[in-house]
Amino acid sequence: MTADVQRHANRLGIAWMVLAMTAFMGNDAIVKAVGARVPAAQLIVVRGVFAMLLIGLVARQMGVLGRAPELLHRAVLVRAACEGGATFMYLAALFHLPLANVTAINLSAPLFVALLARVVLGEAVHLRRWLAIGLGFAGVLLVVQPRPGDFNLAAWLAVAATGLYSVRDLLTRQLPPALPSILVTLATAGTVWALAGVVLAVQGPVAMAWRDVGLLALGSVFLSTGYYAVIAATRQAELSVVAPFRYLGLLWALVLGWLFWGDVPNLLGWTGMACLVVAGLAMVWQQRRR
Repeated sequence: MTADVQRHANRLGIAWMVLAMTAFMGNDAIVKAVGARVPAAQLIVVRGVFAMLLIGLVARQMGVLGRAPELLHRAVLVRAACEGGATFMYLAALFHLPLANVTAINLSAPLFVALLARVVLGEAVHLRRWLAIGLGFAGVLLVVQPRPGDFNLAAWLAVAATGLYSVRDLLTRQLPPALPSILVTLATAGTVWALAGVVLAVQGPVAMAWRDVGLLALGSVFLSTGYYAVIAATRQAELSVVAPFRYLGLLWALVLGWLFWGDVPNLLGWTGMACLVVAGLAMVWQQRRR
């Protein structure tokens, strides 16, 4: 790939990542609001129906729906399974924690990716990167704020979800290059929907207001857009270029959390978020130098 082509791909990747983070935060705000009245599994099932219809229509218009059997690739299936498990953990945390806190923890994903790359892929991790990883995890602890005798399950579920999301990001780079991103998006939405359907069959549904159904339909548009945009950003551009733009999600989360729930992080929370951002940007800067 020539330098001009790579620069163009990076610009597109940045635009996709900005769109993805904006869309994900819109979805998260809707889910947090509806989740106060509707169980998580039912919420995911209802939203998933709208999301799969929308994604399926787009795939059909793009003329790639007939290539659905290609989704049986192992990387696609494992990636979708990681997305499904992480989604349940993330939503469980989102229902009990401020939006900014969950988002900040989720933004530690690059730290997990670096660790996984060292453990799984055997990539060398230099001292400066270890220092950035250490600073980032210190930031996670400041956001989680564990206290002796107080096990904050919701916060640690957010941490576990971030770990699974990191595995998902690594697997995204292993997808067949010719496989359309919209089909990967469809596989992701379908797997999450199927897992939620199993849980809902055990729990049983509850009555829903039409207002909540409408909100989840809107949330499905945000979610589908975010799924596709983050896949497109990750596959097209250099990860070190698009990664900093994930932090736009934290800004949106702080604004939405303050507007709709009156959430304002305490001093430790602000410090932890700052540590996460500095650690992430330091890792990106190191990658660019290399």
